[in-house]
Amino acid sequence: MAPGNPSRMSQPVENRPPWWQVMAIGRNPRTTLVRLAVTLVLVLVGFPMSIQPILVQGISMQPTYRDGQRRFLNKLAYRFAPPQRGDVIGIREAGKQVLLLKRVVGLPGESLRIVQGTVLINGEPLEEPYLLPPTNGVRNPAPWNLQEVRLGQDEHYVIGDNRSMRQTDHYFGIVERERIVGRLIRP
Repeated sequence: MAPGNPSRMSQPVENRPPWWQVMAIGRNPRTTLVRLAVTLVLVLVGFPMSIQPILVQGISMQPTYRDGQRRFLNKLAYRFAPPQRGDVIGIREAGKQVLLLKRVVGLPGESLRIVQGTVLINGEPLEEPYLLPPTNGVRNPAPWNLQEVRLGQDEHYVIGDNRSMRQTDHYFGIVERERIVGRLIRP
């Protein structure tokens, strides 16, 4: 074809948007806006249903978690599987908007007791690598002791990692499954 051929002019000229516009909103802005709206709805509805922020308050979970740290709970973690020993969980206080952060040490159906600061599950010592090692051969100047308890079918035994606290200053004990909000997401 010759350079001045009229048949060449009758073909539509491709009108491409600038590269920056394609990068920002895509080739079809309507489709991009629909995708953005769907994503926004999923995030605004899905995030609160599956993730919950939690502020660590107090020293009961030291040295694992420090006072003032912000963490997140996976609220869907126990939808299809029960809590496991060693999980750090959020527990809803009865009638309050407060969440406690504790570690699961006893599972349903087990018997548990604490002798001189050592947790015994069905008579066997529980290995707890997350605890601080004893200093000068003493773990706690006033070691914890607890009479044997038998957990029901829907009960878990929870306790904090800081066993150097006085036993009377520490919240621990039996928690019903319905009060467990979720498992802490590890960083």
